[in-house]
Amino acid sequence: MANLHISWLLLAQCLLLVTRITAKVPAIVVFGDSSVDAGNNNQIPTIARSNFQPYGRDFSGGKPTGRFSNGRVPTDFISQALGLRPFIPAYLDPSYNISDFAIGVTFASAGTGYDTATSDVLSVIPLWKQLEYYKAYQNKLRLYLGGNKANKTIYGALHIMSLGTNDFLENYYSYPGRSSQYPIQQYQDFLIGIAGNFIKQLYHLGARKISLGGLPPMGCLPLERTTNIMGGNDCIADYNNVALEFNGKLNGLTTNLNKELPGLKLVFSNPYYIFLQMIRRPSLYGFEVTSVACCATGMYEMGYTCNQNNMFTCSDASKYIFWDSFHPTEKANHIISDYVVKNVLAQFL
Repeated sequence: MANLHISWLLLAQCLLLVTRITAKVPAIVVFGDSSVDAGNNNQIPTIARSNFQPYGRDFSGGKPTGRFSNGRVPTDFISQALGLRPFIPAYLDPSYNISDFAIGVTFASAGTGYDTATSDVLSVIPLWKQLEYYKAYQNKLRLYLGGNKANKTIYGALHIMSLGTNDFLENYYSYPGRSSQYPIQQYQDFLIGIAGNFIKQLYHLGARKISLGGLPPMGCLPLERTTNIMGGNDCIADYNNVALEFNGKLNGLTTNLNKELPGLKLVFSNPYYIFLQMIRRPSLYGFEVTSVACCATGMYEMGYTCNQNNMFTCSDASKYIFWDSFHPTEKANHIISDYVVKNVLAQFL
């Protein structure tokens, strides 16, 4: 009987711990690009889509949702790690409503960036529009939960920002517009200004817990390595250096805003080093292929060029870091999100 009493006591303590965790972070709200889009682009006229096979083949039910991976994206894993749902639905997905979004929602849009000119390249949802959706979401949340509870949810929710890569690779280095306006350092500062203003707007809308995501080693994306013929298809060092510089500025922004805005808990979630370690020492993580992706030839395909008719697509994505030429596999996403939860987001628990 004593053992039984101890077992029930332990169970009660575990349930209390879980309750505390979920109460501390009652919801996750996501802004960003394809790294955290769960299908918003399915609902807008753009070619930046992935709602077809083989995307999603390892997602629950083998369903292509619009996530740019074979399965889940990092924010899905973060949601699960914080005691919430194992995935975060897209705000524009008609199969979900405010009862679903009350504990997790993503406004992210593949192909977007801090710079509105970046979102114009593929006609996707700019960051300012994601903020408008967030304001509408808050109104729906207040109608659904009532004013006080909704305000507490917003106050306690973890707001995640994950974007910036497209501003450089899809915009600055691909089109003459911004690169003729700004030297690279000044363009970084331009983006930092936009990021800072966005965070301040979130703060004034009631957000207090915010994760600002850093850039990965973007010179190591298969699409970039494919073009680096003179460099033996290795990572493009210049792009990686820009990512490091920009991450340094994001980290500085984090420090400054925490001093400036009372009660704000802004953290910098940097995926750069864990990502690079996976690429440099893949066997530590059970990977075999780092320079090309699983889908198609793995050198340049993503979106509609990564389709189910391509006979070159790999059979086991878990051996690959990259799913398509721009996006990680579910396994890589899981490793990155676990690292960020353990080393950065754990302070919110």
